[in-house]
Amino acid sequence: MALKNNSINDAELVRRLRVVPDFPVKGVQFFDVTTLFKDADALEEIISRICALYKDKGITKVAGIESRGFIAGAAVAARLGAGFVPVRKPGKLPAKVVSESYAKEYGTDTIEIHADAITPDDVVLIHDDIIATGGTACAAIRLVKQFQPKALYTNFIIDITDVPRATPLPEDVAVTAILHLSER
Repeated sequence: MALKNNSINDAELVRRLRVVPDFPVKGVQFFDVTTLFKDADALEEIISRICALYKDKGITKVAGIESRGFIAGAAVAARLGAGFVPVRKPGKLPAKVVSESYAKEYGTDTIEIHADAITPDDVVLIHDDIIATGGTACAAIRLVKQFQPKALYTNFIIDITDVPRATPLPEDVAVTAILHLSER
């Protein structure tokens, strides 16, 4: 089977995105990227765009944040010739872990990485589907920084631009997003 090489513009990606009002709590407009993942052309476009941004950065590990960050993150890692590191919720990883707790817009959470997942020789790309208030992203950045990698980058499929960042992103970490959307 030949892969399609059609480029999909931002407006078309947004059209294929499902928006769910009042999820997971009232007042939150949830951007559901699973509709992009189930569409082969949209998925290919997302992976290709992310890889184009990082192809010359020497990425050795992609750290995908549970759970939707696993999907594109693993595909990007494979295409870049890098390893994949799952960033999981507590109790999901079987060996020794390093943890980071954080507040988010509707509660608190903790994320973990295996203690042997990243070395100081690694160049790490943290990937997740969405950034809104920044809590999860900042926790992942703090977590990965504990390993003292050579370089650290962060990427999202969607940056929700009109949600105030409760936790400002560190200025020393380059952040990119494929789509910049408004919750309103």
